[in-house]
Amino acid sequence: MAQQLSAQQVWQIIDKELFAVVGMVNARNEARTAGILYAVRDHKLYFITGRDTWKVRHIAANPHVSVTIPIAKRVPIMPWMKIPQATITFQGTAHVCGAGEAMPDLLQKLLGPMANDKELIAGSCLIEIVPEGEFVTYGIGVRLIEMRDPNKARGRAPVN
Repeated sequence: MAQQLSAQQVWQIIDKELFAVVGMVNARNEARTAGILYAVRDHKLYFITGRDTWKVRHIAANPHVSVTIPIAKRVPIMPWMKIPQATITFQGTAHVCGAGEAMPDLLQKLLGPMANDKELIAGSCLIEIVPEGEFVTYGIGVRLIEMRDPNKARGRAPVN
């Protein structure tokens, strides 16, 4: 039986991470994925990309996306031991807007010292992803040994 997690538990983990894989569909209905560096604000994910990138074109044409966040697992006394990553996956709706519309603190979180580069901001888009439905998790809130048992390692939590 899948483990029941709270939305708060999952959001705390999402907020600590910074890398995700976003799945989208291109104009020919072909699946595409892209790795992104993200920031969280008000239970939404944000990332910056170039204004002319295929990510912007695909999301503008079809805003329905899937997001998977991998979370590294390690055994501290045996760092060479390979452990599968835990994951948080959800679906959502993505919105494209100009990076200049973002709050300065969000730009700082996403771009660090490059947040003041006006030329970079002018050539970029901010993508906002609003999660929907449920988080589907694997290996979240379980011991490493329990990750071998899918019934114990799987979990679900409401997005809100």
